[in-house]
Amino acid sequence: MNKVRGFGGRGAVVVAAAVVALSAGGCGNVIPGSAQPMGGSRPIDTRLDKLLRECEILSPGQIGKAIGEGVQVRDSFFGAVCMWDLIGAPGGNAMATLNWYENGTLSNEKQTNNKLGYLTTNITVQSVLALQIRRPDDPDSCGVTASAPDNGVIGWWINYRPGSAHPDPCGAATKLMEMTLNLAR
Repeated sequence: MNKVRGFGGRGAVVVAAAVVALSAGGCGNVIPGSAQPMGGSRPIDTRLDKLLRECEILSPGQIGKAIGEGVQVRDSFFGAVCMWDLIGAPGGNAMATLNWYENGTLSNEKQTNNKLGYLTTNITVQSVLALQIRRPDDPDSCGVTASAPDNGVIGWWINYRPGSAHPDPCGAATKLMEMTLNLAR
């Protein structure tokens, strides 16, 4: 029968010697100088000070109002894109998505959509050139992308429940884009 050995005897001496050796080996060095915030004395880079705050560009109440009377808006995901569940939207629950690509361009968006086989139409929203984007054979979703007021491109997508009776999703996506562009004026 095999016996399990504990750390008694010589094993305990070896472990104790290893602990002493590590402690004496410089794990507690003191570094001269004074603590500085990350970046030292350089000016703070404010380009990232609003990271993920683009999800707050419109309030849940404003998003709901653009979709329809009595629509409840719940945060679904905030990360690379912002997503909201639209509870009680016409035709049943739906989803709104906001994206902002700070280095994007409308021409790049149009090329990408064309590669994906999406239908892209030039439109004007608040006197700004924009793209209306539809997936082929998908009357339940629509996106509108425009140049962001400061940098890049911003886009809104509305996705209604497939097969439900609902208004044209491009109307709601366009309304959300109008509201967003109005904020910059």
